[in-house]
Formats: sequence, C-alpha cells, structure tokens
Amino acid sequence: MFGKKKEIKEGDYVFSSKPDGEYRNIIFGVVSGVDGSKIGVNGLIVNPVGLKNKISQNKAGSHSIEILKAPTPENCILAFIYRVEHENYTDVLDLDSDLVIPLPPKVYTVLDGWIRESIPELLNNVLSLPDGSERDQAKRILRQRMETLYDKNLKRHLYSVCRSLKILV
Repeated sequence: MFGKKKEIKEGDYVFSSKPDGEYRNIIFGVVSGVDGSKIGVNGLIVNPVGLKNKISQNKAGSHSIEILKAPTPENCILAFIYRVEHENYTDVLDLDSDLVIPLPPKVYTVLDGWIRESIPELLNNVLSLPDGSERDQAKRILRQRMETLYDKNLKRHLYSVCRSLKILV
C-alpha cells in the first residue's frame, strides 16, 4: 500500500514536457490509451516562446530558466504570461523514460482554459505596451475577457496573476 504509484488509466489528465533545444515545451492532455508503460495522450503542446525570448534578451532571471528547463504544473503558468505558440498534441509517452505527472481535473481545466482563451496574448499585450491609451485599452479588453470566463478556477487564477503583476490596480 505504501510507496505504490497510482496507475495512470484511460481518461486521466496528465502533464509532461518535451525537449526543444535548450529548454522544454509543455504538454498536457487526456490519456487516450494505455499499453504497458506507453500511454497515448491527446491534448496541447505549448512552446513558451515569449519567456524564451525574455531569457535570450537577459530580461528574465534564474527562476524563469528553471521553469523552462523543468516545467511543472505549478510553475508553468508563469511561462504562460508571455506569448506562447501551441498546437494539438496526439502522441505516445513512455512512463519509463518521460516524466508524466497526473493532473487533477481542476488543474487541467485551468491550464487548458488559459491557452484556449488566449490569456497569454491578452496579458502580453498589456505588459508589452508603454503606459498610455493603448495599454489602457489592452487592460479593458483583458478585464472584459476575465468577466466572461465561465470556469471559476480559471477566473480566480487569472485574477491572482493580474494582481501579482499589478495589471488591475
């Protein structure tokens, strides 16, 4: 009973990452099948290009590098503050060689909603503009999007991030 890992089964939500040069791209999705140590995953693969650019410009610290080299469900949302590229992901992961982390449904919903609702683009618009009318307009658009979100957890996470970035002060 003690020390036994929870078996991943079809329908479970999972988090993983895949090498992309010096850093890793982030994968999260639903297990579509299990065959021994191999699992099929349908979801999204996210390339946090904005944070990678910040690092290459020396505008990000060691914590950002850590996020890109060893993303986790807890820290990856910080990579999603800047511009991201994403696409559907349908592939097989090997539990023996890939780090696969089971995700609670609420966490999966927040990560998935964050990307599908284009939150990184909205946040990046606000953060990249200088103070003025354009930035104020970007903040209004972000606020409007926040007010239309249905998922309570996603809305709460977005409000939390916006408060910590001092966007909605």
